[in-house]
Amino acid sequence: MKNRHFQTIYSTFFRKLSLLPFKLETFILSDGDFVDCHWYGEEQADYPIVVLYHGLAGSYKSPYIQGILLALKKSAYTVVLMHFRGCSGRSNNLPRSYHSGDTQDAKEFLTQLKQRNPNKKLYAVAYSLGANMLLKLLGEMQEKSLLDAAVAISAPMQLDMCASFIDQGFAKFYQKNLVKELNKSLDKKYDKHPMQEIISLQREKIKNIHSFWDFDAIYTAPVHGFNSAQDYYTKSSAKQFLKHIQVPTLIIHAKDDPFMPVDILPNKDELPSCIKLEVSEHGGHVGFIGGTFLNPTYWTEKRITEFFDSQNSSL
Repeated sequence: MKNRHFQTIYSTFFRKLSLLPFKLETFILSDGDFVDCHWYGEEQADYPIVVLYHGLAGSYKSPYIQGILLALKKSAYTVVLMHFRGCSGRSNNLPRSYHSGDTQDAKEFLTQLKQRNPNKKLYAVAYSLGANMLLKLLGEMQEKSLLDAAVAISAPMQLDMCASFIDQGFAKFYQKNLVKELNKSLDKKYDKHPMQEIISLQREKIKNIHSFWDFDAIYTAPVHGFNSAQDYYTKSSAKQFLKHIQVPTLIIHAKDDPFMPVDILPNKDELPSCIKLEVSEHGGHVGFIGGTFLNPTYWTEKRITEFFDSQNSSL
């Protein structure tokens, strides 16, 4: 499958995995809101813990999340998916939501995880929006990182370039579907909060939001304390934080990602020695499918477990 769109869309329509049994932890955040965390495996078990972060509008139901959960569990890791606010199927409590640069929620959860498991290794895997967040978090924490290693898949490391790129050609198909989900979530907030006063948008005007630039200018920026969409993109893009990362980190990206131009990738001068960047010719966005159409292999799942296994053996 050398077509970027087949790579991106295939698993959504053709990969059918049974939902694994999970244990729900509702983690209360410092501002009174919450995130739902789904555990696969026992936290008390003598295994390293891997924290997962999904992409925009993702959840435990996303095929890429189900796939990596199963792969890591088979390889003797305890896995927990930390949903972003409002993504687990339950609306969050506050007018605000989540965004690509919001590292505070992840930091709070990781801090408590480390306190609960002081002698265990903590790893993380993140996809798309979550991958940008994770790389930014690693750069912010530098030598004080709570994680021992991390993997970022299809990270939109320069958000303004990505928001413009996905607003062109066939990529608008992806933007349309993602913005539709964002608009649904925003619409629900009007039931609980005075959103028209908060963001100066009448509820019936939500339907006029068609691009990420529009959504982030109207909602994301003002409700999360940014001056504009550009201000949000500039401050939240992970690329500028890469040079500060000090733990082993694997970044996997595809040249044919339909969500973003290849220009967002860092050059060697922007990467510290602890980061390994692996770029595939094909893979689309969070696709990376090998094998055949009828017998596909999702090779990043094997690559991720190999990477963490290598970290275990080197400790």
